[in-house]
Amino acid sequence: MLVLGIESSCDETAAAVVSDDGRVLADVVSSQVALHAPYGGVVPELAARAHMENIVPVLQQALAQLPGGLAAIDGVAVTQGPGLVGALLIGVQAAKSIALARGVPLIGVNHLVGHLLAVFLQRTAAEPVPSFPFIALLVSGGHTALYEVRSPHDIEQLGQTRDDAAGEAFDKAAKLLGLGYPGGPRVDKLAATGDAKRVPLPRPLAGKKQLEFSFSGLKTAVAQYAASAGTLDDQHIADICAAFQHNVVSVLVDKSLSACERRGVPRLVLTGGVAANRGLRERAKVLCAERGVELFVPPFASCTDNAAMIAYAGAQRLVRGDRDDLGLTVFSRSPVLGAVEGEAVTRYKSSRLPRAAR
Repeated sequence: MLVLGIESSCDETAAAVVSDDGRVLADVVSSQVALHAPYGGVVPELAARAHMENIVPVLQQALAQLPGGLAAIDGVAVTQGPGLVGALLIGVQAAKSIALARGVPLIGVNHLVGHLLAVFLQRTAAEPVPSFPFIALLVSGGHTALYEVRSPHDIEQLGQTRDDAAGEAFDKAAKLLGLGYPGGPRVDKLAATGDAKRVPLPRPLAGKKQLEFSFSGLKTAVAQYAASAGTLDDQHIADICAAFQHNVVSVLVDKSLSACERRGVPRLVLTGGVAANRGLRERAKVLCAERGVELFVPPFASCTDNAAMIAYAGAQRLVRGDRDDLGLTVFSRSPVLGAVEGEAVTRYKSSRLPRAAR
């Protein structure tokens, strides 16, 4: 089965064609980073307008890479949330139009589920993939949470951030230090040349048993430290970046391994845009090896927002016989893998979702 995937939840317009066994046959992403950079973050109205301009050319480029083009497609999968509503609507309307015109099944995909299954994408060679179940740390600009993934259709949320997502905290810290947007890669690069021990910053919730995160206090601590330090030279900024990254990464990895231990699952997957962070990958690799936990990190192209992961997640539902009708709608916050309190969990069973969440 070949599935056309469409992704437009935030600031990337993307289309891809993926088989139900994970082979990526086409993958096109149009980024809006340059558009939003002057504003220091994503502007929803500008994002929606850019999606309108880009959706047709992106689809054409993706389908041109597929022998047989649109006629070879067996189904259409599209991100229906969570994300920016105006942006999501562009992708969903395009998916409905194609499914109706071609007479093929339509399936809505939760963006978070796409990230959790991105590790199964096969891009250029046989990538190592985990067996079920596995613990997944999904860490990006909009989401930071831990899950136990038992199958593509059975996912349990174990904990999430109480406030800022880790990627959002990276971007805000970078902005406070005058590093520009997007800030995550710039903080990561400077952290490699800095001394984390020179800057005292907190490690939020590090000593707590809950599998939860909090980064707003750390961001505030960076702002207060920078303000009190006065003029910062390049080395001092690098030291702040090193301390900030070390504290974020250490909490992320420690709680991920704690989840593995509590659940008796010796497999950890890092996914989401922040999974590309050098410091996160290095610490996870070292500590997983020490504790006998297998580590899986998708290629960079599979970590950031892309349509291939949406196509693959949709293919798993289509193979099972799931379908959505043209009443498919969008949602800004996930009704599937939503907020939890304390040690509470949220179970995702795709067969039990209401139509708006399927």
